[in-house]
Amino acid sequence: MSISHYIKEIGRGARGAKPLSREQARDLFGQVLDGRVTDLEVGAFCLAMRIKGETPEEMAGFLDATHERLARFPAIAAGEQPLIVVPSYNGARKLPVLTPLLALLLAREGLPLLLHGSQTEARRVTAASVLEAMGVAPLSCVRAVQPGEVAHVTTQLLCPGLKRLLDVRQVVGLRNPAHSVVKLMLPAGGERQLLISSYTHPAYAESMAQTFALMKMNALLSRGLEGESVADPRRTAQVDGFLQGRRIELQSQAPGTLDQVPGLPDGIDLPSTVDYTRRVLDGQLPTPDAIARQVEHVRRLVQMLVEPQSLDADPTTPSVAKAA
Repeated sequence: MSISHYIKEIGRGARGAKPLSREQARDLFGQVLDGRVTDLEVGAFCLAMRIKGETPEEMAGFLDATHERLARFPAIAAGEQPLIVVPSYNGARKLPVLTPLLALLLAREGLPLLLHGSQTEARRVTAASVLEAMGVAPLSCVRAVQPGEVAHVTTQLLCPGLKRLLDVRQVVGLRNPAHSVVKLMLPAGGERQLLISSYTHPAYAESMAQTFALMKMNALLSRGLEGESVADPRRTAQVDGFLQGRRIELQSQAPGTLDQVPGLPDGIDLPSTVDYTRRVLDGQLPTPDAIARQVEHVRRLVQMLVEPQSLDADPTTPSVAKAA
């Protein structure tokens, strides 16, 4: 087969390109993930989508194709704590990668947590490397994640085709739809999973929200730390929850940026990050307020998922007090 007829539609530039339907996007992305198209077609697809941008319907189609091909983790039974899903693909840039701290704090709440990712920037410290240095080995196979456990898995194990598409960036130097898909996909079966996702540029916030609505997803969305899912410890960002696609405003954005975060190391290297994470977990250093609030937001959404009657409340009513 070929995706050339799709490229003709999406490859006419920012003004002339036409959006694909959800089903067309599913078919196109599925062929790319299965490796049934040429390298030239993959490159054309990536560049065309980079120029055009994805619509929520296209992203839903890309996710449909991805979910059909994922090595799925077992579904969580009714009445049990939902699986918390944390994508981590950016790593440390200017600040330490604090996603492992968030994951371990959530596991302390008795939640099963799955972190997935891959090395997309060769010189950056990743969440996976921090977890490994702390004695949490990556999974070698798909299995149930236990309450209170932090499990982490590579994209390669979840979906080799998706990892190949992520690696295209190393050739063309630009992001492609795979980089958005990995921040939105749900690796487990069933509906009892809660995605912690983030955006870097505000323009993506509404597009992601529309995708959550189309997919009827459970998620927590905020502007993250340099592309990571964890909250930026220097800021109070807007935080929205989504239950079965319905938005719940959890926290309003507050102006200002802290000059210092108590105990946060100046270095972003692996030993400094591991040491800081351990000291916060041991109580030797305070948990940054922004991350502590993020944990509380997740706990609140989990409570609403475990207690189905909570979903009958007005979804526009804030269920968590807004930050001052």
